[in-house]
Amino acid sequence: MHLFDSNKVNFELLKKRAFNLRWAELPDDVIPLTAADPDFKSAPEISEAIIDYCQGQYFSYGPSEGLIGLKKSVASFFVSKRNVPAAYDFVLPVDSTAYGIYLTCKTILNTGDEAIIFDPVDFLFKHSIEKVGAKAIPFSIPPNTTKVDFHKIEHLITDKTKLICLCNPLNPTGKVFTKSELITLGSIAVKYNLTILSDEIWSDIVYHPAKFVSIASLSEEIRNKTITVTGFSKSFGMAGLRIGVIIAHNEQHYKSILDHSMHKSTIHGVNILSQVGAIAALEKCDYWLEEFVNHTKKMRDLLVREINSIPNLSCIAPDGCYVAFVNIEKTNKTSQEVYEILLNEAKVAVVPGLENWFGKGAEGYIRICFSTSEAILKESISRIKKCLT
Repeated sequence: MHLFDSNKVNFELLKKRAFNLRWAELPDDVIPLTAADPDFKSAPEISEAIIDYCQGQYFSYGPSEGLIGLKKSVASFFVSKRNVPAAYDFVLPVDSTAYGIYLTCKTILNTGDEAIIFDPVDFLFKHSIEKVGAKAIPFSIPPNTTKVDFHKIEHLITDKTKLICLCNPLNPTGKVFTKSELITLGSIAVKYNLTILSDEIWSDIVYHPAKFVSIASLSEEIRNKTITVTGFSKSFGMAGLRIGVIIAHNEQHYKSILDHSMHKSTIHGVNILSQVGAIAALEKCDYWLEEFVNHTKKMRDLLVREINSIPNLSCIAPDGCYVAFVNIEKTNKTSQEVYEILLNEAKVAVVPGLENWFGKGAEGYIRICFSTSEAILKESISRIKKCLT
């Protein structure tokens, strides 16, 4: 019996707990392939660690800079698995990767500054940049791009540019950037004295032969220009626990991030139970993650094969992430129109490639999440086929 067999999905609990455009928010007859969140239970060690902590019945204030155990676990992970000489005292647990992105923008950017983001990419970058009064400048990386010429990004750099936002692997296209691509990007950041915000939340979900490289591992010079943000929701199904981390690679960055975080007061901070769960994930759940990646690779292959058999649809297999960006241009319908047809007729919910979700470069695509069971995915594909053929 495998952890991710079809009978392991608990629909009763999903329909009560899975929000953010998923089971709990949609009609009972709709299958949600929307938000990137697994349909499976998290590893038992995570809940066991939280339950064990709760047995003590003390829920006191935790340290403002995060549990030392989590800071050390994160640093150890980056040293051993990412080849990054991370120091635990420069690791700051935050209440989500999303907040980590926002906090980094808040720390680096001032009103009127500019930050370069990819297009298409998750809306959180543009949202965070604009919320701190800066301007997001898009750099196009079309969904079928195999090799990115980052030298072209220099044309977007002005005296107002302060930040480059790297999303690796890239949501929603699933591209995993090569070492040579990252060296070019890192060298440009050093040349123009720009900070790199490296969002690595998807870095565990990478499919052979693609290989993830953390940009902070390339050189000390590039590392000192980098602030790394990551979390545990994609790898371990912990979105509702709201836990992420920021890894600074020099003291100046760390002190500035901590100051802007408001963690030194009781205004902001990280749930202690979430940190306990994250420690368990990092230290005890490699076996779960390995099997989860193997399962999602099978689901990726199944989905891509079947989508490419549907007239007017096409899809390139993502190198990373458990989402597929499906080209619907040959339907002669907009992304919103295809989304509505699938929702209303096929009873399958996807994410339309709208500008407010992913940028202007997403039009002509829909995003399908495949971190579900084989039975659910096959039923979804069957419904889509009947609807669009």
